Amino acid sequence: MDNRGLLFIPDISGFTQFVNATEIEHSRLIIQELLEQLINSNEIGLEVSEIEGDAILFYRFGDSPPLEELYRQVAKMFCEFHRKLIAYEHRKFCHCAACVSAIDLTLKVITHYGEFTGYNVKTFNKLIGKDIIVAHQLLKNDIDQHEYWLITQSALNDSRPTDLTSWMEWNRSAKQTENGVVAFHYTQLGELRKEVLNDPMPPLDLSGKTKALSVSRDYDADIITVFHATGDFRYRARWLDGIKSVEEVDHLLPRVGMRCKCVFENGSETIYSSSYSYGTQRIEFTETDDNRHGTRHFILEKMGERSTRLTIDIYKRDTALARLLKRMRNKQTAASWHRSLTNLDAVVREISKR
Repeated sequence: MDNRGLLFIPDISGFTQFVNATEIEHSRLIIQELLEQLINSNEIGLEVSEIEGDAILFYRFGDSPPLEELYRQVAKMFCEFHRKLIAYEHRKFCHCAACVSAIDLTLKVITHYGEFTGYNVKTFNKLIGKDIIVAHQLLKNDIDQHEYWLITQSALNDSRPTDLTSWMEWNRSAKQTENGVVAFHYTQLGELRKEVLNDPMPPLDLSGKTKALSVSRDYDADIITVFHATGDFRYRARWLDGIKSVEEVDHLLPRVGMRCKCVFENGSETIYSSSYSYGTQRIEFTETDDNRHGTRHFILEKMGERSTRLTIDIYKRDTALARLLKRMRNKQTAASWHRSLTNLDAVVREISKR
């Protein structure tokens, strides 16, 4: 079996050490999604050996790929990485330190060619060899910037790299490792950000729907606390009248697009977060059922430092049947929503004490 091959390590950096429980959890989830995005961006048959913190150790036995092929893979991962961050920046609900600073995360890629072998541990293929050590030691170097592609001389078959784009400039350096001095070239990747298109959130669309009901209540809490109580699906079963349980479907990070399944006595309904806008004085977000029959529009207004008004507007598809049901059930539905807003007060007070 060939024991020579390519080692390919994309490494994420930029997060500081968080102490708040929410920040720690959200930073973990953000890194998890980014690592999954990098794995899904693999186009040259790389295998995953292991995930090491904020980095992935990819490998591929055989000859070192041509420089152009490696660049296309590096560019693909880099652009998909930043596309994911931009999408989250526009759609995030949370404003903890981890979520706010996620847009500043950076990616560097180390590519090295050498000798290594693998051994199986259950479903994992662990790699061993001196060049595995070399590749990891190359992650720590004296390159000033944090977004670059480093390729060793061995991965270049001892030739010089060529400029693959008009902006690409190669620099040469070396690293003292346990196995001697390793020569490498590196180039900055920041220019690739210009190829990542902006991904703004689509505006709220209530066309074809009519407002069926509006309920409102004031709470003795700041606007962020009330937002957490209403927008976090984990609290939903504790205050929304008639719900037995809530099952999160996907998107563990709170943002537009997250979905949950609400289980009632007589069935279930899957809803997703469909829009969001944030301001220090006013926060709005909407939820829509999967069939798009109805939308709930949550409006939170800051009335004072410890006072927030919550208004929930219920929109239904504008059909003759919907208008008939509105007249028949309006009092019953309104009573249910008023009970919900009363139930919410206990959740708000609990969160306020944390």
